[in-house]
Amino acid sequence: MELCSDKSTTTTGGTATMAVAAGSPTRSPSSSTVSSPGTSPTRGPSSPTAVILSPCAACKILRRRCVEKCVLAPYFPPTDPLKFTIAHKVFGASNIIKMLQELPEDQRADAVNSMVYEANARIRDPVYGCAGAICQLQKQISDLQAELAKAKAEILNIQCQNENLVSLICMGMSSHQHNNQEGEVMISEENNPICENTSMFLDDANLYAAWGPLWT
Repeated sequence: MELCSDKSTTTTGGTATMAVAAGSPTRSPSSSTVSSPGTSPTRGPSSPTAVILSPCAACKILRRRCVEKCVLAPYFPPTDPLKFTIAHKVFGASNIIKMLQELPEDQRADAVNSMVYEANARIRDPVYGCAGAICQLQKQISDLQAELAKAKAEILNIQCQNENLVSLICMGMSSHQHNNQEGEVMISEENNPICENTSMFLDDANLYAAWGPLWT
């Protein structure tokens, strides 16, 4: 009986030893996690950072999901919600989308600016809208053109007056010079009366020469 009990204990102890050996994995020197001083521990690939895209102002106001290729996103940024609010109040979102889809991409920005400007004018003047602003600008242009024509007429009148004044001054100077020349001639004649007297003597001498044969 004692021998049987010893054998059973030995068998039990061996089984326990085998179980402990199977439960504790052995570590080889190559699989050690201790890194050498010159190398850094390796890390797995980092997970990609999530990019959070805020919806455009149009989708935020309309309370809908802003898709990747939203037609309104390039022209109504989330930082300027008032731009879409004004255009949406006058035209409506469906009309804005329809007009943008009918235009090429290089003309859509100008179309959006035109819609926003017209909506602002319509809000300021619900009766005439842009037509009222255009008429007012045309009136200002016509008034300025009339003032410009008036100024040109005044300039032409002043130029004519200057030309007339210059011609009068030239005529006065020429007449003054003519009078000075006539005065100088008269003064020279008054200073030389001998010429007239000698001419009279010459006439008398000719007269005696004509009567000379008669006396002989």
